[in-house]
Parts: sequence; structure tokens; C-alpha cells
Amino acid sequence: MTPEKKQLIVDSFNRSETLKFYNAELLDVDTDYVSIKIPKMEMMTRKAGMFNGAMIASLVDVSAGYAAVSHYEEDCYVVTVELKVNYLRPAIGDALVSKAYVIKGGSKISVIRVEIYTVNEQGTSEHHAATSLVTMMKIK
Repeated sequence: MTPEKKQLIVDSFNRSETLKFYNAELLDVDTDYVSIKIPKMEMMTRKAGMFNGAMIASLVDVSAGYAAVSHYEEDCYVVTVELKVNYLRPAIGDALVSKAYVIKGGSKISVIRVEIYTVNEQGTSEHHAATSLVTMMKIK
């Protein structure tokens, strides 16, 4: 990935009002890979203290989008075609971390695998909470 392409992704991430609202942090970005962290906020949890499934699905979607964009050399825009999430266990932790990998990057369609983990504040404990498969389409 060129430094210019990486900067385009970082700038896009930093402009997103939704990601600011979630206090999201871009942990890593490289060709075909993106990792994002979102700290727990009360509005993101259920009464039992676990992250809400909608929050997980939102993180999956954003992570897959940035991973798909990282695949293409040029600046581009992608949209979600299909998103499937398997919730593996209650997402209990201090933050969610996504790890999104491009499995197949085509000229228009990309397939991305996204793994979601819960982590503690110290980052010493990681639990696999969800796995996902996402199809994205490049429209620009």
C-alpha cells in the first residue's frame, strides 16, 4: 500500500461522524487488512452488559468497507452487497476490536472476512465474539 493510499483511508476514517460518535480508533491498515477498535459505551450494550448485536454488525460493515477500499490502488467508494454475522458468544468486554481481511478482491466485487473480538482495558484478554462474511461492490 502506498503512503498516499494509506493517508486517504486514515483521512476518510477521521472525517466519519459516526466513527467519531463511537470513539473508534483505526488500529491498523494495510493492503487487504483493516483493524478498528471501539470502546464500550452504555448506549452500545444490553442490560446484561454485553455489546448489542447491532453494534457488532455496524463494526463489521465499516471494517469490511475499509478493508475492501484498501485492496484497490486507486481512490474508490464501496457499498455493501451482503453481510452475514455469526455471533459466537456474548460480547462482554471493555472494547470491540475488528480484524477485516480481504479474501477475494475482484475488479468490482470483494469478499471480506471480519472477526470481532472483545478485549479488556489493558488489551491482555481477547475473546472471539463474532465472525462475518461480507460482500462489497466498488461503485467508483
